[in-house]
Amino acid sequence: MHTNKLREQSLYSISWPLFIELSLHMGMGLLATLMLGHYSDLAAAGVGVANQLMNIFILVFNVTAIGAMILIGHRIGAGEYKQARQLARSALSLNFWFGLILSILMLVFGDYLLTLFDVSDQVFTYASLFLRIVGLSLFLESLSLVLGAILRSHGRTKEPMYVSLLMNLISTIGYCISIFGIFNLPVTGVVGVSWTIVIARAIAVAALFYIVAKELALRFKWADLIHIDRLDMKQLFEIGIPSAGENLSYHFSQLMVTGIVATFGDASLAARVYLTNITMLCYLFSVAVGEGTQLLVARYIGAGHFSMALKRGLKTVRIAVFASTAVSLSFALIGDPVIQLFSSDGTILAIAIPVLWAIAFVEPGRAVNIVLMSSLKSAGDVRFPVIIGIFSMWLFTVGFGYVLGVTFGLGLLGIWIAQGVDEWFRAIFAVKRWLSRPWERKFAHKLQQEVKVS
Repeated sequence: MHTNKLREQSLYSISWPLFIELSLHMGMGLLATLMLGHYSDLAAAGVGVANQLMNIFILVFNVTAIGAMILIGHRIGAGEYKQARQLARSALSLNFWFGLILSILMLVFGDYLLTLFDVSDQVFTYASLFLRIVGLSLFLESLSLVLGAILRSHGRTKEPMYVSLLMNLISTIGYCISIFGIFNLPVTGVVGVSWTIVIARAIAVAALFYIVAKELALRFKWADLIHIDRLDMKQLFEIGIPSAGENLSYHFSQLMVTGIVATFGDASLAARVYLTNITMLCYLFSVAVGEGTQLLVARYIGAGHFSMALKRGLKTVRIAVFASTAVSLSFALIGDPVIQLFSSDGTILAIAIPVLWAIAFVEPGRAVNIVLMSSLKSAGDVRFPVIIGIFSMWLFTVGFGYVLGVTFGLGLLGIWIAQGVDEWFRAIFAVKRWLSRPWERKFAHKLQQEVKVS
């Protein structure tokens, strides 16, 4: 019965819990930024820079999580459920060790990595404080990501949503105590916000382990951490490393952009942090339907239903572009009140408000990339998104962004215009690649190899 339900799942049934989960996840970061902005613009800027740095480490965990979600989806589509469960154990074991190692590295080298940014002393102090505390929870984040991927690949998208709801509840209470000192408790600022994140992640991991054991009857043993299946590891890396490569390139390019923006001054850096949070709301829906489409495409490809995969990708693109355009244009039209939710500083407002129109230019192109690049990875075409992504991001977002922002003096507006050129450039190639059906050649070759072996 569960097998039939997996095969009959629609994009809507998969995506609406993903949308709510992502909304809650992004809402947690948005809430922290909003509250810290009223506490101190410099604190908000410092935490924003620290988060960008930690996102690079988190991408390592996504190598395994993305690979697990795609490969387990292929196994489920092909009806190979025993192999799917073994892949889940291998994925969790790999992320256990990745998380442990990178948590230690963050604690030891975090301050040194922050020196790569040209930020003021106060911003550096806040960023360093946040890194030293939240760096402890990178280990927890590695487990959380892979457990969530295991649940989603088995069609369980509601359960991670409930866990995110629990995390948001804990975080909201913790943030209010830390920043506003409710219940007559002392205001602890960045320290309190940081420990709130650690506690919320710890509770989330415990809840996810319980749900996986209960709903999937999948329990992990200490022996699994030592004896990792080599074939599983190879397959996870073959899919996961190229799949995460595009995101890795994106985050490194964004770190470079942050360094450029830091030269514009603290007001521009704070404005970028606020605008980045607004941008996340614009592409939230696209990410949700993109992940849902990625899961469906993996199953269709695993079952050999290539035409269904092609049509699903194109339908989702149209939906995502419409939604992201509508949301980003709405923010641009509203203008002042949107930025004033974060800060009342006149300099920050003057910098940020024109950029809202540039965001409306960026987001439709980003929607195409979110849906089709992730779908190409599910279809086994993992190298193309990385190659085109590295070329375009560094040429346009970083290179052209420097020219517009620094050379031509457009500042933050120039940075966002350059990012829009990058997104649209990649979007055109993504559509062409999807229509060429590269997965059919890949799986036809794989079938021929299997026939020769037999």
